[in-house]
Amino acid sequence: MAKKKILVVDDNLELNELIKETLEETGRYEVLWEVRGSYGLITAKQFKPDLILMDLLMPDIPGNEVAQQLAQDEETKKIPVVYFTVIVSKDELESHAGYIGGHPFLAKPATIEELMHCVEKNLAAK
Repeated sequence: MAKKKILVVDDNLELNELIKETLEETGRYEVLWEVRGSYGLITAKQFKPDLILMDLLMPDIPGNEVAQQLAQDEETKKIPVVYFTVIVSKDELESHAGYIGGHPFLAKPATIEELMHCVEKNLAAK
């Protein structure tokens, strides 16, 4: 079975490496990451991920704007985007049924189990 491709767009290098290692250790995923939203746009077109984990607070383009640009591009509009950020708490997540701005959401910090569940759930929904 082909590995699913995951793109992480977050300016936290340590977190990106942790997510990459965690997902790739399963043998089911290939993971790339970018630290700027503008790089994430380029990489999404080249890498063609099955799922994007997107921080909202980015140094150049906010994650919600990146998601909007991805949705308007024919090459990337069908790639599911999951927001992964600290700006909304787990309690707020529950009150919004797990969605913010039409996208599934995972609150930081998240456990490895929560991350894996989120990735698997959103890939299955695709």
